[in-house]
Amino acid sequence: MVNVNWKKINKKLTVPIDEDSYYENTAWCNRDLIPIPPERRTWGVWGYFGYWTVSGSCISAWTTGSTLLAFGLNPRQAIGCVIKAAGGIITGLLAVACGWMGEKHHIGFTVASRFSWGMRGSYFPVIIRIFVACMWFGMQSYWGGQATRVLIGAIIPGFAHMKNFFSESSHLLTKDFIGMVIWYAAFIPLVLIPPEHLQIPFAISFVLFAASCFGLLIWAIVSAGGAGLMFQQTETTIEVGWGVMYGITAILGAWGSGTLGQSDWTRYANRRLAPTLSQLVAAPVTITVTAIIGIIVTSASKDLFGGEVVWNPIYLLADIQEKYHSSPRARAGVFFASIGTVSTQLAISVVLNSVSTGMDMAGLCPKYINIKRGSYIMAIIGICTQPWQLLATADKFLSVLSGFGVFMAPLTGVMLADYHLIRRQKLKLKDLYTGNSSSIYWYSHGLNWRGAVAFTAGMWPLLPGLAASVNNVTSPSFAGWVKLYNLTFIVGIAMSFTAMTIICYISPPPGLGREGPFVEVEGFEAGTSGNTTSAPSSMHGGGEKAIKTMEVQV
Repeated sequence: MVNVNWKKINKKLTVPIDEDSYYENTAWCNRDLIPIPPERRTWGVWGYFGYWTVSGSCISAWTTGSTLLAFGLNPRQAIGCVIKAAGGIITGLLAVACGWMGEKHHIGFTVASRFSWGMRGSYFPVIIRIFVACMWFGMQSYWGGQATRVLIGAIIPGFAHMKNFFSESSHLLTKDFIGMVIWYAAFIPLVLIPPEHLQIPFAISFVLFAASCFGLLIWAIVSAGGAGLMFQQTETTIEVGWGVMYGITAILGAWGSGTLGQSDWTRYANRRLAPTLSQLVAAPVTITVTAIIGIIVTSASKDLFGGEVVWNPIYLLADIQEKYHSSPRARAGVFFASIGTVSTQLAISVVLNSVSTGMDMAGLCPKYINIKRGSYIMAIIGICTQPWQLLATADKFLSVLSGFGVFMAPLTGVMLADYHLIRRQKLKLKDLYTGNSSSIYWYSHGLNWRGAVAFTAGMWPLLPGLAASVNNVTSPSFAGWVKLYNLTFIVGIAMSFTAMTIICYISPPPGLGREGPFVEVEGFEAGTSGNTTSAPSSMHGGGEKAIKTMEVQV
């Protein structure tokens, strides 16, 4: 009979712990969940500029803007829509507000959600974010696979015309699937790079994709002799006001949802306010410029391709190679442009998906999952979502983006109201790692009903419109609900923020006012003195060590 050493197996499965660590892996803590210590705070102002150039200058930004053309807006309206949503600083302001706790307390969303939802209740928003992030990663990986397919087709022209062995209803071509496999092979090693060392890869990715964008812009304008006849168009196929509002909501649904987890990255800041400038400047500028380039290129290329609106730059590159009959010059241009599209898909998948999702999954099971392992799980789930079905048409793509906001916007409103207005940016850090009634964030059996009620208040008015949009219901009785749904992110944040504020005013959460002056985690060491606080046994098992905190003016 085989003697299985379960203790040894368990030790191997447990996530690694730093040598001479001041923490242990428990139900609430591991290396990726602790407040980031000083030696791991490596991100400065320019690092965050690189982060936001990757987030804002990507295929999602290009496609979101140009997809509005396919949805029925004319180019001028689409550009105005993009400027109002991104250039209006809404995205940047949300990023600053959501990332503040990362700058100040060096904790990410996974841990921060515990003060609004309770230690056990925090699993709910974490699971929602995991679901949304896996959906996003699936779409990003599909685009990455297509970009890889185009790149290979530029080298081997026959690959672009490979016979398809999948059914037409699947919306997936064999060559796209092969491209995804190769793209995944390139993505997996990136997960091994710690978040504190990703600045240079992000900068390289931005340079490569920016070159692709401006290269396509120059080609389109020169070849079409301008921005295209679509810019002379004045009529639209939809009601302009609500069409523009729907586009704004779609953009906020894409980037606003990402801002919810800004603290996942701002916790690596080497000084206060290091991320702020990039959030307020780089974020809206890069999103706006990339989307506008996408709109102009889409408009100009329509004149070049017989009136067809090619709203995806990857499809456009493939069409360019076909238009010029795979000439050496065309293949060279497509090859170099494809390098930019492949690289940006790798970078954006790390920025918006793998790190945050990995940390969320670590929050579900800290003893056995860290960011790296969580990222691998995300990659498996992402491909199982069949993103090629979600991205089959332009209107379905926008519906997906807006649908995400139904859940993410109320989560954002709850967190912003609780942290900035109710707690006045004060947290008792040690209690965020204490899984029993001694924590002020334990509430009732680990659940805070206030967050759940406020979340529901921000979500329920949007559900009828979501159902009508998904099922293409055109009944006049649903018209009002659909219009409200078109304002998803704005309505969701406003209603949940207001509800959370009123609820906590009527029924203040226990322990309110006892959080300070625990503000910045400066390190961990044995013993306690002054304003330091003993770490509980749930954090490291012994209680001998402490979280050393700085006393600040409050």
